[in-house]
Amino acid sequence: MRILAIPGSLRAGSYNAALARAAAELAPEGADVEVYDDLRALPLYDEGLDGEAVPPAARRLRERISGADALFLVTPEYNGSVSGVLKNAVDWASRPPRGGAALWGKTVGIAGVTTGQYGALWAQQDLRRILGIAGARVIEGDLPVARAQNVFDESGRLVDELVRERLREHLEQLVAEASPLAEAA
Repeated sequence: MRILAIPGSLRAGSYNAALARAAAELAPEGADVEVYDDLRALPLYDEGLDGEAVPPAARRLRERISGADALFLVTPEYNGSVSGVLKNAVDWASRPPRGGAALWGKTVGIAGVTTGQYGALWAQQDLRRILGIAGARVIEGDLPVARAQNVFDESGRLVDELVRERLREHLEQLVAEASPLAEAA
């Protein structure tokens, strides 16, 4: 089982990227999590660029998503919603629409990390809606990680045992829901 984890933050030392790396460490047996770290290279989505000469960064993103059995998207919350860079990645991966897109039918787990008290719950709700419209299959359940400064150590390692267990369970659910689809492919 190949899972592509995409953190929706470009910040050095991002807690969202740290949770994506923790997913690679805590993945269930038989699952391999690879962290996608090239969102910075994606141009803003422009339908005029989305033809025969798709920008290389967008083509690579689509290929990586297509090659994965499942996705794990981790979003910060900016102004009560999904980060612009993550929404831009979803826009590129959702084209062409209706069956031809990399996201179409892909099983996705989502999580959110903030330093505040709600763990990006609003952003996760918006991301769930956006992905559903794009044709992805988002698993049930949110994974809010609040007060990230208390959950990760100085080096970005996930040290909170409760969050580690919740992440492990979330990944197990993602693998369980994606497995029948991966076997059929």
